[in-house]
Amino acid sequence: RMMDTDLLQELLGALNRARVLCIGDVILDRFIHGEVERISPEAPIPVVKIEAEDEVLGGVGNVARNVAALGGHATLLSIVGDDPVAAALADLLGREPRIDAELLPEANRQVTVKTRYVASGQQLLRADSETSAPISDPAAQALLATFDMVIADVQAVVVSDYGKGVLTDRVLCHVIDTARTQGKTVLVDPKGRDFTRYSGAELITPNQRELADATALATASEEQVVAAARKVISDCGISKVVVTRSSQGISIVDT
Repeated sequence: RMMDTDLLQELLGALNRARVLCIGDVILDRFIHGEVERISPEAPIPVVKIEAEDEVLGGVGNVARNVAALGGHATLLSIVGDDPVAAALADLLGREPRIDAELLPEANRQVTVKTRYVASGQQLLRADSETSAPISDPAAQALLATFDMVIADVQAVVVSDYGKGVLTDRVLCHVIDTARTQGKTVLVDPKGRDFTRYSGAELITPNQRELADATALATASEEQVVAAARKVISDCGISKVVVTRSSQGISIVDT
């Protein structure tokens, strides 16, 4: 059956004053602002005169910021490199009193940095640098050891998967199984075509395209979205599916 928005309001309300563990791929979003006054003589591209640069938390870092903004307290758990990007993330997190960060270093790892060049309110270019290979076994072991230490202090776990290598099958299995054993709610923002990786989660939040890719079903209409969501529930061992549908809002399905 389709559920009304009371469930979503209940979930959002539960974040107020809650302690939430956010685990997954952390990203540094960098914005370079400027003005375009001419075209380059070297190629038909705009020349941006840089005026300002901003950096904000992205990926699971943005999830943690949202939890804090809703009045909750977030513990952020992720793997980073040992480089200036990790230092920049630590600096940003140091300004967030409602977020406790556990950023564990892995040698030679490049956390995803998305650099956007913006002029007159329009994005001209996005340049990404990253390592998306799965984290090493020692890094996974350190991540899960830290997870085991903090899980008892939270009410819910948000798994934020951007496909950048932190959430390996081993990590996901341990996180979801341990959280369920301790009676914690698990919410997943998924990535990829195989949603069985998130089996045992209470709620999963794909967008329309992600749902179509994962189920090989059409998701153009509300009826098609519901059918695809029900397939995820039956095939993947997930209790509820919240599908984000752009300007069409959301669909919440539990059976």
